[in-house]
Amino acid sequence: MQKQTLKFKKLDARATPPTYGSAFSAGADLYACMDEAVTIAPGQAQFIHTGLAMEIPVGYAGLVYARSGLATKKGIAPANKVGVVDSDYRGELMVCLYNQSSEAYTVSPGERIAQIVITPVLAVEFVEAGELSDTARGAGGFGSTGKR
Repeated sequence: MQKQTLKFKKLDARATPPTYGSAFSAGADLYACMDEAVTIAPGQAQFIHTGLAMEIPVGYAGLVYARSGLATKKGIAPANKVGVVDSDYRGELMVCLYNQSSEAYTVSPGERIAQIVITPVLAVEFVEAGELSDTARGAGGFGSTGKR
């Protein structure tokens, strides 16, 4: 696995740097940085601080995803499903967690709340065309490739 250096800054002395759960993890865990626990009611969302800012390299983006265990077992995931952190953003990383369960959930200081994947980004120039190339699928949309 290729490694690259990514600078981060602690905006709060209590902030926890991102960590990988294993040698081949794609996402690094982000941690809650706050004074006290926060309870998120069912159907509600709450911004959770990380206390960190990052210098994501040009040509890359940080994609903030749910932690699979937290999302599948507790129903807690980022409200926007996938957060996008652009390479020119230098503010605090915050995660808006949404409670999609039927029970209140309490986020504790220092808890792993999400994961960030640093990925290459291809910038494109959008060009309007009168026609697009033909494919076997064509304009077939949702579910058009069948179920297996």
